[in-house]
Amino acid sequence: MDLGVHYYTFTHPEWQTTLTDRLTETAKLADEAGVSLFTVMDHWFQMLHSGGPFEPMLEGYTTLGYLAGITSNVRLSLLVTGVTYRYPGLLAKTVATTDVLSGGRTLLGIGAAWYDREHAGLGVPFPPTAERFERLEETLRIAEQMWSDNDGAFEGKHYQLAETICLPKPVRGRVPVLIGGGGEKKTLRLVAQYGDACNLFGAPGPEGLETVQHKLEVLRGHCDELGTDYDKIEKTMLYQNFSLDEADRFADEMPAYADAGISLVSLMPPRYEDPVAWTTQVLEQVKPRLDTI
Repeated sequence: MDLGVHYYTFTHPEWQTTLTDRLTETAKLADEAGVSLFTVMDHWFQMLHSGGPFEPMLEGYTTLGYLAGITSNVRLSLLVTGVTYRYPGLLAKTVATTDVLSGGRTLLGIGAAWYDREHAGLGVPFPPTAERFERLEETLRIAEQMWSDNDGAFEGKHYQLAETICLPKPVRGRVPVLIGGGGEKKTLRLVAQYGDACNLFGAPGPEGLETVQHKLEVLRGHCDELGTDYDKIEKTMLYQNFSLDEADRFADEMPAYADAGISLVSLMPPRYEDPVAWTTQVLEQVKPRLDTI
């Protein structure tokens, strides 16, 4: 099983003077140790349950561009881009640029968005849920067209593009798409139709495992209905409430997740702790166990 690091918070000791240095060292540690995926959030404000808007938060794609320049191996993504944050043609161009500059290591992590306060705070429209999912599907279609040889127009319900030109193209021809979330009717269906990867939420105890197993069965059902290949979709999860004090218990849980189909688990350096020291411990205590699964 592969390991990911999700750097969701910049609120670490003395962050006012150490934010860039700690991000840099953590990413380099992960890169050199064979971590499969390094992600940051796509938020303008920190989430309320993680300290709220007055905590530090870097803009996502600027951060990925920086990370592309200081790493060589690890895949890079936002977890995940809110579809409302950027016009889809510009998003596809931005992601293609990051992919080119990283040597083909970028994923487009994307979802329907949810954080209404940051939209209101910065004056960005926040449509109702149903419309956001319509926009998400159109954005996925636009990105695929932008990265294809078709540079013609796109006519959708919400977006109209006169020319879908994107040069240079992504290194692999297109950027793999990771769709985040476990909504069974809409999100997982979009994964089945457009996604190269999904991202679900794991948690300690049997309920966390049962939830992931159920979501993957729902995803399989959508794939069967649409005629897409379930086995080609990378199944990733963000594991919540991980504690280094319970690293052995966590490692003991992972084979059951692997049996369910999960091939990558991302862990999060906690707030108020040194992410470099935390990542070092995870690489020493957890990654060797995951490598055997």
